Amino acid sequence: MDINRTLRPQIIKSLNEAQKGVVMYGPRQVGKTTLANEIIGFLGGKALTLNGDQRGGWWEALTSRELSKIKLLVSGYDILFVDEAQRIPEIGLSLKIILDNFKGLKMIVTGSSSLDLASKISEPLTGRAYSYKLWPISIGELAQTNTAYELEAGLEERLIFGSYPEIFSISSAEARAEYLRNLLDTYLYKDLLEFGDIRNSAKIRDLLKLLAFQIGSQVSLAELATALELSRVTVDRYIDLLEKSFVIFRLGGFSRNLRKEVTKMDKIYFYDLGVRNALIGNLNLLKDRDDVGKLWENFLMVERAKRLSYAGEIYSHHYWRLSSGAELDLVEEGGGKLTGFEFKYSKKRTRVPKSWLGTYPGSGFAVINKDNWQEFVR
Repeated sequence: MDINRTLRPQIIKSLNEAQKGVVMYGPRQVGKTTLANEIIGFLGGKALTLNGDQRGGWWEALTSRELSKIKLLVSGYDILFVDEAQRIPEIGLSLKIILDNFKGLKMIVTGSSSLDLASKISEPLTGRAYSYKLWPISIGELAQTNTAYELEAGLEERLIFGSYPEIFSISSAEARAEYLRNLLDTYLYKDLLEFGDIRNSAKIRDLLKLLAFQIGSQVSLAELATALELSRVTVDRYIDLLEKSFVIFRLGGFSRNLRKEVTKMDKIYFYDLGVRNALIGNLNLLKDRDDVGKLWENFLMVERAKRLSYAGEIYSHHYWRLSSGAELDLVEEGGGKLTGFEFKYSKKRTRVPKSWLGTYPGSGFAVINKDNWQEFVR
């Protein structure tokens, strides 16, 4: 299934007009290499591809940070593509040398983990490169070739198997399950153990499972630490690593410093529901599940983030909860607006919480259910 990625024209425009490099972040297997190669094919010219997973004769020249050696490596090329850049020591300094000395060379850099990549390149490439985040396939991208009816028909598959590109080319449920299990073992755990300096792989697996069961709920670091027999500091570090490797993301509580608002604990969501469901070993149909509400909340949360991220909108997301128990799944602040959202898989009518409008008069409120979800995420 051919899917046009939203970032494609944006990256091409940046490379053609800005004379800056492009850095593309995102989870493993999300399509970064495929997209980069499509862009290279569109741009034309001679391209040099270097893969951080595969050391070659180029490694010494690139990491030497000696201009003469780097010149010998890149001269004669129109495009430089560095894939899995986080594996190359001090890659940011090398890329800075290239961007400063080879003005006509277009550069694309990808990384499947921000564990090291962000720190390695953010400072050296300040003002020299644009950063883009590539997510699993979005509903907005699917909408380019699918009707509203087809998107609705495929909704259950998205909630169960997620939206990694490869999933769309696999027809059977058994093969999809096998792909997701392999994704976890081959890439996710591998990166975490390698870059996070995690010595006990069993603990990170157990933590992921605990988090997978708690999506949409406030997560207590103290309770997780007790369950895992780890220190609270270690659990916090592990969660930070999971977030930087694009497995999960945190949602903090919204507050204007009112004592009655609860903000101490974050909520956790997964970048992809297929990964989440594979972690807990539950890829059953929705009719055979008791966590549909959680799946719906996670799905809408991440799809909304994809939409806003690709649109380049500046926004902040939080949940909202009072000590009395009143709460909203999502509070979105951006463009001078403050809006609260409730996510309901069923179509039951939900009233605007009086405590929300009373606390924040002039704010908006909407319920997102199966009647209007497409407008929310496209």
